[in-house]
Amino acid sequence: MEFAIITGISGAGKTSALHALEDIGFYCVDNLPAALLRTFYNLCETSTDVLMNRVAVVIDVRGGQNLSDLYSDIKSFKEKRKPVKVLFLGAREDVLVTRYKETRRRHPLADLVPDNSVESALHMEASYLEPFKKLADYIIDTTNVSAKLLKERIVGFFLSTGESSLILSFVSFGFKFGVPADCDTIFDVRCLPNPFYIPELREKTGLDREVFDYVFDSDSTAGFVERLRSYLEFALPLYLKEGKAELVVGIGCTGGQHRSVSIAKYLSDYFNKLDYKSSVYHRDINKTVL
Repeated sequence: MEFAIITGISGAGKTSALHALEDIGFYCVDNLPAALLRTFYNLCETSTDVLMNRVAVVIDVRGGQNLSDLYSDIKSFKEKRKPVKVLFLGAREDVLVTRYKETRRRHPLADLVPDNSVESALHMEASYLEPFKKLADYIIDTTNVSAKLLKERIVGFFLSTGESSLILSFVSFGFKFGVPADCDTIFDVRCLPNPFYIPELREKTGLDREVFDYVFDSDSTAGFVERLRSYLEFALPLYLKEGKAELVVGIGCTGGQHRSVSIAKYLSDYFNKLDYKSSVYHRDINKTVL
């Protein structure tokens, strides 16, 4: 049996995550009361219904105030090595506030804060859920992630094979637009030759062969990538040994269109050939850089 628990901050995309899992065959339950998690899990575990082989539930602050019991239940599942994975979704506060204003919805904790504001409710919610973030197998910051990329990343998590498989996610980005909050480690490739200053390459991206070849036709790139590749080859088995489910590697350049895209694509292809479950997404590839 596979059992996925989706939690996180309200407005961060938990419903979209649930729909993504439903699309790949999970039986899905939204807003499961926290007090019912253990009972529901036991029912799924003992069920002979094939639909219960893959189950996903969303549990968050809407599910009641039994969050301490919920934390204990999830921790117990992990200590007993139950087939339970936790996905935690978050986003930057100003983005969450904007999302609430656009949808004209009330935060589920609004009545519990003195000023009834979304900002205060988000602060309270974040404090409640911080312990669950530390238990999570997968953490996604959806601040700059499109619905399409979110679905691709979640599907990548739960279509991986092997109980102890490590998912390797490369994220290209531009420092100009901020550092992704969910990266485990970040490498700055702004020291490499920049296609932006070549007029015929400026409007292209690292997915175009001309840009890719320009970036890699350099001794500095070759040396940089060789050392980065060697580091990851050494470190990945150590992360796997420690039980880490996903390693998010950020590759950043100035605008997130040329160098970072080329390097991230190369590394993802390389580690896929080594039988890692590797994926890549390019956060800022379509943004305009002045």
